[in-house]
Amino acid sequence: MLTAKQHELIRFIQDRLEETGISPSFEEMKEALDLKSKSGVHRLISALEERGFIRRLPNRARALEVLKQPEDAVGGSSAASARLRDNVVSMPPASARPRYEPANDVIEVPLHGRIAAGAPIEALEGQTSLPVPAALLGPGEHYALEVSGDSMIDAGIFDGDFALVKRTNVARDGEIVVALVNDEEATLKYLRRENGMIRLDPANPSHQPQVYQPAQVQVQGKLAGLLRRYH
Repeated sequence: MLTAKQHELIRFIQDRLEETGISPSFEEMKEALDLKSKSGVHRLISALEERGFIRRLPNRARALEVLKQPEDAVGGSSAASARLRDNVVSMPPASARPRYEPANDVIEVPLHGRIAAGAPIEALEGQTSLPVPAALLGPGEHYALEVSGDSMIDAGIFDGDFALVKRTNVARDGEIVVALVNDEEATLKYLRRENGMIRLDPANPSHQPQVYQPAQVQVQGKLAGLLRRYH
C-alpha cells in the first residue's frame, strides 16, 4: 500500500510523461506536492523505486520512468483516498499506454568544488551537480570542477570555467589531468614524465612547471571537456 504522497507523486510523473515525454524535475515535483525540500522528493522516489513502480537511470537528469500504477488503496483521509483511487481506475492499464523514454540529452555530473589552474589549492568536495550535454561526454564516469586561476589560458581554460573530467588514475604524457599533490591539493595541468620525476606543466608562460616525486602525485582524472558561463 502506498501513502497518499507516493500515490500523488507517481500520478504527477505519469501525467508529465504523457504531456511532454520528459519526466519532471525534482524542483517541479517538490512544488507540485507542496513539500518543503527536495529531500522529501528523494525519499518518495526511493520508496517508489524499491517497490518497483518507477525506475531511474544513473547519471542522467530527469530520467524517470513509470513501470506500473498502484492498484491498492492509499493512506490519508478517506476523501483524498477516494479521489486518488478514482484517478487510478480511470487510467488504462500500463501495458496499453505508450512507454516514454527518459530524456537523455542532459547528464547530471557531480560538481566537486574548485580546482586550481595556478598554484595548487584544495579540491573541495561538494554536494551539488552540474547538468552537462551528453554529447560533451564519452563513456565512463565523469565529474566537474570549477577552475580557479589563469595558468591554463593558452589551452583555452579560463578562470570560472567548469572542467569536465573523466575519472581515471592513469594518463599519457601530454594529457591535461587533475593531479592530487601530497594527498591534499589538486591542480589542473599537462602531465609530463621526465628523468624519473613528474612534471605538471602550465599553459601560460608566466607560470612555472611544478616538479614532484612520483609518489607525491596521483592522477584523479583526465580533462574531457569544458563548460563556460557568460554573464
